[in-house]
Amino acid sequence: MVTPTALLKASIKAGKEFFRPPVEVKVRTPHVAPVMVPIRSIGFSHGERITNHLLALNAQDRYLRFGYAANDEQIRRYVAGLNFERDEIFGIYNRKLELIAMAHLALSAEPQCASCAEFGVSVLAHARGRGYGARLFDRAVMHARNEGVSMMFIHALSENTAMLNIARKAGATVERDGSESEAYLKLPPADLDSRMAEIVEEQIAQTDYRLKVQAKQFWDFLAMVQEVRRGVQEGRDRMPM
Repeated sequence: MVTPTALLKASIKAGKEFFRPPVEVKVRTPHVAPVMVPIRSIGFSHGERITNHLLALNAQDRYLRFGYAANDEQIRRYVAGLNFERDEIFGIYNRKLELIAMAHLALSAEPQCASCAEFGVSVLAHARGRGYGARLFDRAVMHARNEGVSMMFIHALSENTAMLNIARKAGATVERDGSESEAYLKLPPADLDSRMAEIVEEQIAQTDYRLKVQAKQFWDFLAMVQEVRRGVQEGRDRMPM
């Protein structure tokens, strides 16, 4: 488990990068995962970003995430049906406030399975290879423990090796049944460390998001000013001498 001290140090270091000019990365380069990735709990107000994230998945990614080739309308219905009161949605945002990775921790609605939850995750293609899926899984496990969940399930296609590997590394038991697999992980009860770590991590993630919002507003304003200047200059250039 990442300690609160490590979280704070990583957050301060990351904060220094917010006001660098955003640039497009056209060539993927090897990426070393940071000590801490700000993962925040997201609610109903982020529904549009959740929808855009899932719609950005290609056909194969949708197939692996949902177990079927979900079309755009099915994705919109899925988002519309999310229960933000009962379940927990976690997200990772980049500096452009694009939701690049998200996880859905669905708590059981059945009284006899009140201590069970199901986990699902998706990561945009350009953000893979950075350990985001595993970090989202760890974040979901922490929250599930603190909510009294004792068993987490992952229902995935057997070909979804990335998701099943995350589950195996966490100690989950994976049972395969043809084209589908079921992974289940027994969770220890919550303790002071898990509760404090979740509070600190959520606070840092919320602060990180607010800084990203402010940085984006700053660069959007600067871009607008530059556009106005270009328009004025072009107008002057067209004026007859």
